[in-house]
Amino acid sequence: MSRRRGVRLEHAILDAAWDLLGEVGYAKLTMEAVAARAGTSRPVIHRRWATRAQLAFAAVEHRAPVETDTPDTGSLRTDLLTLMERLVRRVNAVHGEVLAGIAAETARDPEAMHALRGRLAATTQGRHVTAIVQRAAERGEIPAVQLPARVARLPTDLVRNEVTLYGQPPDRKAIAEIVDRIILPAIREAPTPSR
Repeated sequence: MSRRRGVRLEHAILDAAWDLLGEVGYAKLTMEAVAARAGTSRPVIHRRWATRAQLAFAAVEHRAPVETDTPDTGSLRTDLLTLMERLVRRVNAVHGEVLAGIAAETARDPEAMHALRGRLAATTQGRHVTAIVQRAAERGEIPAVQLPARVARLPTDLVRNEVTLYGQPPDRKAIAEIVDRIILPAIREAPTPSR
């Protein structure tokens, strides 16, 4: 039997980490257990992911469901609600305890925090919000605006905040409240393009 290398080995490690996260949770996840499950060694894992938080986050990115298309329902509000519901589905697939554990550990580890910030900055959610707002402006639903990056990140940031602080993602009622009282007003207050 040939040794696994490259992408095949990486996928085996990430699949093992994902399975263990579901079975034992983040608090009991160990590099040794992941190595045993993946049929590799701890040093091999450490060469790719220096910390448990980095490995867990990579496993989440590898296995959590990602929907790449931007919602297009014909309504700004409904598009935002749809996007928020997708974010919640993704969080539910991961388990709030895992995300809270990763957040807590990265807060104590500057290197892991840097890696986490890099991965979060690369997410597509801000681009989805920007596209949703642009379509709404093209339909004449709102004036054209220059959407600040912080506003574009609001849906992701607010869902992550709910999970980290309260241990669970927002329900449908809370999502509607977030969209109506926070995200839509922030979009409507965004500056218009300078002429």
